[in-house]
Order: sequence, then C-alpha cells, then structure tokens
Amino acid sequence: MLKVPDGSRQPRLSIASALFETSLGLALAAGGDQGISAIYLADEPEPMLQALQMRFSPREITQGDDRFRGYVCAVARLIEQPQSPREFPLDIATGTPFQRLVWDALCDIPTGATASYADVARRIGMPRAVRAVAAACAANNIAVAIPCHRVLRSDGAISGYYWGVERKRELLRREGVAA
Repeated sequence: MLKVPDGSRQPRLSIASALFETSLGLALAAGGDQGISAIYLADEPEPMLQALQMRFSPREITQGDDRFRGYVCAVARLIEQPQSPREFPLDIATGTPFQRLVWDALCDIPTGATASYADVARRIGMPRAVRAVAAACAANNIAVAIPCHRVLRSDGAISGYYWGVERKRELLRREGVAA
C-alpha cells in the first residue's frame, strides 16, 4: 500500500516545473528534490500555469535540477504507459487528512482495475461519504500518479474528470479497461 505523505514538512520557497507534449495533450509536472507535487493535463498551457501559480503561490517557479528533470521523464513515461510502475516519489504538501486517505485508497486500485466512488468510500471505512470521496478525487492535483481516473460511477459509466473525460477514457483504455 502506498502511503501518501502527510505534508508536515516545512514548505519550500521554490518549486520546479516543466511543460511538455504527450499523446494526451500538454502536461505540466511540478515538484522538487522531494518528488512530484503536481501533474496537470490540458490542451493549452495557460490553465495549467495559472493553476500552478494559484496552488504554489508565493513560491518561485524554477526550471529544476537534474533530479527533477529525471522525475519529469518518469512522469512522461507514466502518462504514455499508465500501466508501468511509478518511478518517482510523490511530494504531497497539501490536502486534508480525509483527502489524503482517499488518495491513498486510489493508489491501492491496481492497474487495469476500477472502483466506484462508493467502493472507495467503503474501503476507507466511510460508506456514506460517497460525495466527499468524489470531491477528494476532484481535488487531486497529481493526475495519473494518484489514479483518480480509475474511479467510475456505480453503474460503471465514466463520470467527470478534471483533465477531461476523453483523457480518462484513454487512460483506462491504455490500462486495458473497457469503458
């Protein structure tokens, strides 16, 4: 079981970011020597850059060092092949304890499998918290690495995905899930 860090470390004064092309459109990865803090997917750079500024303000955004660039290459591999193992650490400096509990449960959903929001709520011991689970999925800023794309509605249908329903469908297809 992957444990999502609790974010209790001292906040960094800077964060590195990289914008790059993928087969799913543009991607932005951000983080530092502790690992990746954000992965965004979009068609245009502006929404991702604005989200990065809002999320990590007032930190300085930099280009990053060689270690960070290695993480970015690993992020790109994971986006292209989501069934491959994650080869970079996560650095989660935000999120409520409930969100981190949900994100941890998402990381336990195996590649090629899916779960419903209700399944995730039951897994964390809060079967009535289905809407809160959905909200925690929507608050996930580390696309693909914290696999909220593996969560479907109870009827098996694909529901909203912050990065776009078509991207969610494609990620599931790449993992071998017929959705």
